Amino acid sequence: MPQSNPMQGILLKCASVAVFTVMAAMIKATSGDAAVPAGQQVFFRSLFAIPVILAWLALRGQLRTGLRTVRPLGHVYRGLVGTASMGLNFWALSLLSFPEATAIGYAAPLLVVIFAAMFLGEDVRLFRLSMVGIGLTGVLIVLSPQLRVGVGAGPDPARTLGAVVALGGAVGAALAQVFVRKLVATEQTSAIVFWFSATSAVLGLLTLPFGWVMPDRATALLLVGSGLLGGLAQILLTSAYRHADASLVAPFEYVSMILAIAIGWYVFAEAPTLVVLAGASLVILAGIAIIWREHRLGLERNRPRKAMTPQG
Repeated sequence: MPQSNPMQGILLKCASVAVFTVMAAMIKATSGDAAVPAGQQVFFRSLFAIPVILAWLALRGQLRTGLRTVRPLGHVYRGLVGTASMGLNFWALSLLSFPEATAIGYAAPLLVVIFAAMFLGEDVRLFRLSMVGIGLTGVLIVLSPQLRVGVGAGPDPARTLGAVVALGGAVGAALAQVFVRKLVATEQTSAIVFWFSATSAVLGLLTLPFGWVMPDRATALLLVGSGLLGGLAQILLTSAYRHADASLVAPFEYVSMILAIAIGWYVFAEAPTLVVLAGASLVILAGIAIIWREHRLGLERNRPRKAMTPQG
């Protein structure tokens, strides 16, 4: 068992968020003039993450045991849903501003609460349902400029499509997390990460007949870099949860909003609107409230166990 080191866990979580955000920015950069399709982006992002993951396992001496699985079909199902979500999210990055796509993606952890109750039979009480409702209201606020109908100048059809695609990506990400919750009962984290990358690389390759482009050198470097950073970010994230409780490090996921605003402003010349900031704030507050509540409930559940533990 790794020793608890909350500060190291937090730093690793923040590092993983930063690397994931830069990775997403690299994917968005390949969607501009280069016009790399989402399927091709998924392939590069997944394929070049695999060597990083394998190198990490080799350094830990887990290359033989870390990839074993007793539920191969479970990995296939998770891979199908997760790859669809990744492709939709990459497509959304080409249609929306960076902060906007990031904010809509925050719907995923909220939807996990609903799907866990529906498909896993998890007990969801009024507080969590209320926070989910508030969070989804924030998502609707972010979506509202793109889905508005009525008289006068309407929203840009491409951005409307982007909003719908991003929301679809969030739904897929939430469903993928439900599959992961089932897999963790029997599978190692390293196996879950590796087989998802392998599955999504194969699925991305299957989109080759649908119009891949020949990238120039700069674009190719961005695509390869996105895969390497994706693998690194996954390792940092896994390491973060080895050093600190999930309830402690999870709120730092929302650091990505600050990074997305900064990258959107300085790299893509995209300023977040007040609507996006207001909606994202609601989603973040709801997410943190759910995490805080779960942490408190966890402490309360552990008290009886500690009281029953023999002392001295």
